[in-house]
Amino acid sequence: MLGRTYPDQACSIARALEVVGERWTLLVLRDTYRGIRRFDDLLASLGITRGVLAARLSWLVDEGLLERRAYQARPERFEYVPTAKGLELWPVLMHLLLWGDRYYPAPGGPPQVAQHKGCGGRISPQLTCDRCGRQLGPTDVTVQPRRRRSHPRPAAQLTR
Repeated sequence: MLGRTYPDQACSIARALEVVGERWTLLVLRDTYRGIRRFDDLLASLGITRGVLAARLSWLVDEGLLERRAYQARPERFEYVPTAKGLELWPVLMHLLLWGDRYYPAPGGPPQVAQHKGCGGRISPQLTCDRCGRQLGPTDVTVQPRRRRSHPRPAAQLTR
Protein backbone atom coordinates (compact mmCIF):
# COMPACT_ATOMS: atom_id res chain seq x y z
CA MET A 1 0.00 0.00 0.00
CA LEU A 2 1.29 3.47 -0.86
CA GLY A 3 2.05 5.82 1.94
CA ARG A 4 0.53 9.27 2.17
CA THR A 5 3.78 11.11 1.53
CA TYR A 6 6.51 10.76 -1.07
CA PRO A 7 9.63 12.00 0.71
CA ASP A 8 12.02 10.59 -1.90
CA GLN A 9 10.23 12.22 -4.81
CA ALA A 10 11.57 15.62 -5.89
CA CYS A 11 8.44 16.26 -7.91
CA SER A 12 5.60 18.77 -7.72
CA ILE A 13 3.09 16.12 -8.81
CA ALA A 14 4.09 13.93 -5.84
CA ARG A 15 3.81 16.90 -3.46
CA ALA A 16 0.39 17.83 -4.88
CA LEU A 17 -0.77 14.22 -4.45
CA GLU A 18 0.12 14.46 -0.78
CA VAL A 19 -2.67 17.05 -0.55
CA VAL A 20 -5.30 15.87 -3.06
CA GLY A 21 -4.43 12.22 -3.69
CA GLU A 22 -6.83 10.65 -1.19
CA ARG A 23 -9.84 9.21 -3.03
CA TRP A 24 -12.55 11.39 -1.43
CA THR A 25 -10.71 14.70 -1.59
CA LEU A 26 -11.43 15.55 -5.22
CA LEU A 27 -15.05 14.43 -4.85
CA VAL A 28 -15.51 16.76 -1.88
CA LEU A 29 -14.03 19.59 -3.94
CA ARG A 30 -16.26 18.66 -6.90
CA ASP A 31 -19.35 18.99 -4.75
CA THR A 32 -18.29 22.31 -3.23
CA TYR A 33 -17.79 23.69 -6.76
CA ARG A 34 -21.38 22.64 -7.46
CA GLY A 35 -22.63 24.56 -4.43
CA ILE A 36 -23.01 21.60 -2.06
CA ARG A 37 -21.25 23.08 0.94
CA ARG A 38 -22.99 22.07 4.15
CA PHE A 39 -21.85 19.00 6.05
CA ASP A 40 -25.13 17.07 5.92
CA ASP A 41 -25.62 17.90 2.23
CA LEU A 42 -22.09 16.72 1.43
CA LEU A 43 -22.70 13.59 3.47
CA ALA A 44 -25.87 12.79 1.50
CA SER A 45 -24.29 13.60 -1.86
CA LEU A 46 -21.11 11.61 -1.35
CA GLY A 47 -22.48 8.64 0.61
CA ILE A 48 -19.45 8.41 2.90
CA THR A 49 -19.22 8.11 6.66
CA ARG A 50 -19.35 11.15 8.93
CA GLY A 51 -15.84 10.47 10.18
CA VAL A 52 -14.31 10.28 6.71
CA LEU A 53 -16.08 13.46 5.61
CA ALA A 54 -15.08 15.31 8.78
CA ALA A 55 -11.45 14.27 8.27
CA ARG A 56 -11.46 15.32 4.59
CA LEU A 57 -13.06 18.70 5.35
CA SER A 58 -10.62 19.35 8.18
CA TRP A 59 -7.69 18.43 5.90
CA LEU A 60 -8.93 20.69 3.09
CA VAL A 61 -9.42 23.59 5.50
CA ASP A 62 -5.96 23.04 7.04
CA GLU A 63 -4.41 22.99 3.55
CA GLY A 64 -6.20 26.20 2.59
CA LEU A 65 -8.37 24.72 -0.19
CA LEU A 66 -11.64 25.28 1.67
CA GLU A 67 -12.76 27.93 4.13
CA ARG A 68 -15.06 26.98 6.99
CA ARG A 69 -17.77 29.65 7.36
CA ALA A 70 -20.52 29.80 9.96
CA TYR A 71 -23.98 30.09 8.45
CA GLN A 72 -25.99 29.53 11.65
CA ALA A 73 -25.32 30.52 15.27
CA ARG A 74 -27.66 28.29 17.30
CA PRO A 75 -26.83 25.56 16.88
CA GLU A 76 -23.53 26.54 15.31
CA ARG A 77 -23.31 25.20 11.76
CA PHE A 78 -20.75 25.68 9.03
CA GLU A 79 -20.42 25.53 5.29
CA TYR A 80 -17.26 24.84 3.34
CA VAL A 81 -16.41 27.30 0.58
CA PRO A 82 -13.58 26.86 -1.92
CA THR A 83 -10.75 29.38 -1.49
CA ALA A 84 -8.79 30.86 -4.38
CA LYS A 85 -6.29 28.03 -3.90
CA GLY A 86 -9.09 25.47 -3.99
CA LEU A 87 -10.67 27.03 -7.09
CA GLU A 88 -7.37 26.66 -8.94
CA LEU A 89 -8.02 22.90 -8.95
CA TRP A 90 -11.29 23.35 -10.89
CA PRO A 91 -9.60 22.97 -14.31
CA VAL A 92 -7.96 19.76 -13.11
CA LEU A 93 -11.35 18.33 -12.14
CA MET A 94 -12.96 19.46 -15.41
CA HIS A 95 -10.18 17.81 -17.41
CA LEU A 96 -10.58 14.67 -15.29
CA LEU A 97 -14.34 14.70 -15.99
CA LEU A 98 -13.79 15.07 -19.74
CA TRP A 99 -11.05 12.41 -19.71
CA GLY A 100 -13.32 10.02 -17.80
CA ASP A 101 -16.17 10.67 -20.25
CA ARG A 102 -13.88 9.90 -23.16
CA TYR A 103 -12.11 6.80 -21.88
CA TYR A 104 -14.48 5.40 -19.24
CA PRO A 105 -17.96 6.41 -20.38
CA ALA A 106 -21.04 5.10 -18.68
CA PRO A 107 -23.36 2.94 -20.81
CA GLY A 108 -25.47 5.32 -22.85
CA GLY A 109 -23.02 8.21 -22.59
CA PRO A 110 -21.70 10.52 -19.89
CA PRO A 111 -23.84 10.52 -16.74
CA GLN A 112 -23.38 14.28 -16.34
CA VAL A 113 -23.06 17.21 -18.68
CA ALA A 114 -20.94 20.30 -17.95
CA GLN A 115 -22.68 23.31 -19.51
CA HIS A 116 -22.05 27.02 -19.77
CA LYS A 117 -24.62 28.77 -17.56
CA GLY A 118 -24.70 31.71 -19.98
CA CYS A 119 -25.79 29.98 -23.17
CA GLY A 120 -26.14 26.25 -22.45
CA GLY A 121 -23.14 25.21 -24.55
CA ARG A 122 -20.95 22.35 -23.43
CA ILE A 123 -17.48 22.72 -21.99
CA SER A 124 -14.67 21.90 -24.41
CA PRO A 125 -11.26 20.36 -23.60
CA GLN A 126 -9.87 23.91 -23.78
CA LEU A 127 -12.35 24.86 -21.00
CA THR A 128 -14.22 27.13 -23.38
CA CYS A 129 -17.87 27.02 -24.35
CA ASP A 130 -18.40 25.06 -27.56
CA ARG A 131 -21.32 27.34 -28.47
CA CYS A 132 -20.19 30.91 -27.73
CA GLY A 133 -16.43 30.39 -27.37
CA ARG A 134 -16.14 32.07 -23.96
CA GLN A 135 -13.35 30.95 -21.61
CA LEU A 136 -15.06 29.23 -18.66
CA GLY A 137 -14.34 29.10 -14.95
CA PRO A 138 -16.01 27.45 -11.96
CA THR A 139 -18.74 30.08 -11.63
CA ASP A 140 -19.61 29.85 -15.35
CA VAL A 141 -20.38 26.13 -15.46
CA THR A 142 -23.12 23.93 -14.15
CA VAL A 143 -22.88 20.15 -14.11
CA GLN A 144 -26.25 18.47 -14.53
CA PRO A 145 -27.35 14.87 -14.90
CA ARG A 146 -27.59 13.96 -18.57
CA ARG A 147 -31.15 13.82 -19.80
CA ARG A 148 -32.23 10.30 -20.50
CA ARG A 149 -34.53 9.58 -23.39
CA SER A 150 -37.98 8.61 -22.18
CA HIS A 151 -38.32 6.16 -25.08
CA PRO A 152 -35.46 4.07 -26.43
CA ARG A 153 -34.41 4.69 -30.04
CA PRO A 154 -35.56 2.13 -32.59
CA ALA A 155 -32.86 -0.46 -33.33
CA ALA A 156 -32.35 0.87 -36.87
CA GLN A 157 -31.27 4.26 -35.51
CA LEU A 158 -28.76 2.76 -33.11
CA THR A 159 -26.47 1.54 -35.89
CA ARG A 160 -25.94 4.95 -37.49
